[in-house]
Parts: sequence; structure tokens; C-alpha cells
Amino acid sequence: MDYLGIDLSCAIGSLRDGEFPEKDCLLPLISKLLGYFLVAASIAVKLPQIMKILQHKSVRGLSVVAFELEVVGYTISLAYCLHKGLPFSAFGEMAFLLVQALILVACIYYYSQPVPMTTWVRALLYCAVAPTVLAGQINPTLFDALYASQHAIFLFARLPQIWKNFKNKSTGELSFLTFFMNFAGSIVRVFTSIQENAPNSILTGFALGVFTNGTILSQILLYQKKPAEAKEKKAN
Repeated sequence: MDYLGIDLSCAIGSLRDGEFPEKDCLLPLISKLLGYFLVAASIAVKLPQIMKILQHKSVRGLSVVAFELEVVGYTISLAYCLHKGLPFSAFGEMAFLLVQALILVACIYYYSQPVPMTTWVRALLYCAVAPTVLAGQINPTLFDALYASQHAIFLFARLPQIWKNFKNKSTGELSFLTFFMNFAGSIVRVFTSIQENAPNSILTGFALGVFTNGTILSQILLYQKKPAEAKEKKAN
């Protein structure tokens, strides 16, 4: 499994000698395995949200700007990790998340007819700039600055949705399963980033993901519980 960057020799050698692998041997192995598990799991992270929209033919309660900013954030994050030459296990899920996020935004546009002209302008601007960013054909200093802004982008991608949930006291068509997987994935990524000695800027981004995804997850649990209690009172 060397081509995946996974070294099992240390752990296997310890087990053969009847000993439990040392921490310095075990933690990097766990980090690699968790990283590839996360990449595999990311293929389906946003599918519950996409399926919920298609099933109900509604984007009620969803913030269009929030999901657009998420696409921008994934694009910058993927491009930066490719540019830094990090191992695929440390960022591979970004590619799958970006594709799913694009499909999700397309679904939101479709069920939000008529789409305002400003929304089409934002979409065309993204299509014009994204290929250049993903190819890394920009100044390295500008790239670092762009990645630094990516944390703010992900933060502001969640804030409109958090505020909309709070204002409506409802999470609409938001999928619990999608945000649970986002929350769990962010926690795993904090661990793997530490083990892979990733730059602090990357670690900060995943830590923010834990906070924002955890907030939306708690809102889903809180606001979906209240309507159920209200229905129960009416029935009584």
C-alpha cells in the first residue's frame, strides 16, 4: 500500500513481536486510514441534501448565497492543496465535495425560478475564474492570500444559513445527514491535518468547519423538534 502513502510495516512488525504498536507508529497510520475513509465517504456527503430537494421539489429555507460561497470555498481549498503538493489522503474529499456542491447549486437555481440576473452574473464570473485558480496559474503570494480569505468565505457561507434558520425558527429542507457528515468530517480533518503537518491555515479552516457545521446541526435538531412537539400538542 506504499503507493497510497500507507506504511503498514511498523504496525505489522510490532504485532508479530506480540507488542502493541507505539503511538508514533499508530497515529500516522490511523490518520492515513481515516483520510482515505473520509475521501471515500465524501462521495455521498451531499447526496442526502440533493435527494431531499429533488424529492420535495423545494428549496424552502435554503440560502442561495450560502451554497454559492461554499462552491467558491471548495474551489480555493482544492486548488491550494494541489498547489502545496499535499498527499491525496489529506484533501481528496474536496474534489468530490466540489462536484456535489455544484450539482446542489444547480438544483437550487432550478427550483428558485425565476433566477435573478445578479445570480447569473455570479455564476458566469465563477465559471470564468475557477479554471485559472484550479490550474494554479496565479501569483504564489496572491494564492496564499486567496487561501487565507477562504476561511472567511467558508465562515460567511454558513452565517447566512445560520441566520436564516434562526430568523425562521426552521431549517426548511436542510438535510440532517449531510450536515452530520460535514461536522464529523471536519473533526476527522482536524486530526489528520495535525498528523500530516499541514499548514496552520488549513488546520484553522477545518476547525472553523467544526464550529459552523456543528451550529447548523444543532439548529436542525432544535427546530425540527419544535414542530413535532407542536403537532403532538394539537393532537392532544
